[in-house]
Amino acid sequence: MKAKTIKGHSVEEINNAFRQSIKDGFAPTLAIVFLSIKQDRDAICEIFEKNNISIFGATTSGEFIDGDIEEGSATVMLLDINPNFFKLKFFETGAQTTFENAKQLGVEGKNTFQNPAFIIVSGWLSNDGELIIDGITEGCGKEVTIFGGMAGDDMLLEGPIAFTYGKSSDQGLLGLIIDEDKVEINGIATCGWKAIGTTKTITKSDKNVIYTIDDKPALDMIIKYLGVDYDFSTGNEIVTQIGAYYPLQMEREGVAPVMRTAMLANREDRSLICAGTVPQGSKVKFSLPPDFDAIEHVIEECKEVKNERQNQADALIMFSCISRHLSFGILMTEEIEQVKQVWDAPMVGFFTYGEFGKSKTGKHEFHNNTCCIVALKEK
Repeated sequence: MKAKTIKGHSVEEINNAFRQSIKDGFAPTLAIVFLSIKQDRDAICEIFEKNNISIFGATTSGEFIDGDIEEGSATVMLLDINPNFFKLKFFETGAQTTFENAKQLGVEGKNTFQNPAFIIVSGWLSNDGELIIDGITEGCGKEVTIFGGMAGDDMLLEGPIAFTYGKSSDQGLLGLIIDEDKVEINGIATCGWKAIGTTKTITKSDKNVIYTIDDKPALDMIIKYLGVDYDFSTGNEIVTQIGAYYPLQMEREGVAPVMRTAMLANREDRSLICAGTVPQGSKVKFSLPPDFDAIEHVIEECKEVKNERQNQADALIMFSCISRHLSFGILMTEEIEQVKQVWDAPMVGFFTYGEFGKSKTGKHEFHNNTCCIVALKEK
């Protein structure tokens, strides 16, 4: 399987880059398209549809291609994978719930391949990240491989979109089902964040809304504990910086913690709205802002995947939380470049509102403030 990456800031630039990529006879069958919500995704999809290329796409909060971070652009990975080795399925939450759609996706995979793997993107379904995992595993089996990310929308927080040709929705779920008997797929969900302070308890929560931590209002608790000063009287309720620099680590016995990011705050009841479920009674710690040690941790876990499970890769896909970009700053380029160098393969990715994947010691689940790396190699 051969992979090529292209990028552009307009439909014309993408079209020209695509034409250049196929001059040598390269005949891609699948386009993985990650683009800014400002881009004309319908016109870009048309380019590939006219050439009988299937499209797996999501809007972003920033794109990256190989070692370069882009903003407001379109990035594409073209693959010449055998069409018999993959299948695309698009669902939209409506008459069917997110869980029901995800379960149907899992059943579809099971009915299509003996050993299916799933790479997924979703729209504005942050409350239902766990339900997507639960649905796929209910339909296909608990040991199934699942990696992916929730689409972004350039931090507008209005409606990130999952799309393929002729179908797109901010309530969409798009699955790329791959035959693992034909294509080797391995990956890791890793973050490298260090916990700080004592363990605390979520004493009142409902799904992704935290009301109290140790019986104190969640917003007040995080502001006082971390010594940060935010003025919410201006009406600006977005606490992205708090979530980016001081995410919560939900502790679990025997496995790595799962990260949760505070995306919004309610100044009326002093609650925090997270990008994922935080069950009442959960034990949590705050996290320190990242440094080079966090990057070294990510790279080390990627190297373990390479050495122990997949020595070579034809292509790499990376889903990295937008909070990592906000908190890492210029270090983010360092992380992306080093991840690419582990396998030295073409790479495409984007900054997400949530990530799907399996940590070193955990199961496939929904994450925040994490980067998920997926390596593909045709057998």
